[in-house]
Amino acid sequence: MNKDRVEGGFKQAKGKVKEIVGKAAGDTKLELEGKAQKAAGKIQSAVGGMKDAVKEAVKH
Repeated sequence: MNKDRVEGGFKQAKGKVKEIVGKAAGDTKLELEGKAQKAAGKIQSAVGGMKDAVKEAVKH
């Protein structure tokens, strides 16, 4: 597991918290920021997964 996957997971979690807090507080801006951060985290995590797959393929 590489750095991108770890950071991506952290961004997803942080985004989810922002989204929930924004929804609970009625703060649409915070809720949307959370959704965007969650999406960015998913992308970063996927990139990390691809890097891991390439690294593993090169080993063999």
